[in-house]
Amino acid sequence: MSDVPIVYTLTVCPTCDRLRDAWDREGVAYDERRVDQSQDTLDEALGFGGTVPIIVYSDGRVEVGFEGEVG
Repeated sequence: MSDVPIVYTLTVCPTCDRLRDAWDREGVAYDERRVDQSQDTLDEALGFGGTVPIIVYSDGRVEVGFEGEVG
């Protein structure tokens, strides 16, 4: 796995938008995977949690939500 976190999102999701905006502004690199654009990606994400955003870090940590909010 890369050092870049994988972020599972939805195309229309205010919390996902806040994460993207904040991380883009801060220059944080991430691999975004939109669960509403691929069944395989949705199936992958469901292995980590039931709501987005889901952040999977290279050390195996999983964080569901962003700054205390979920989408």
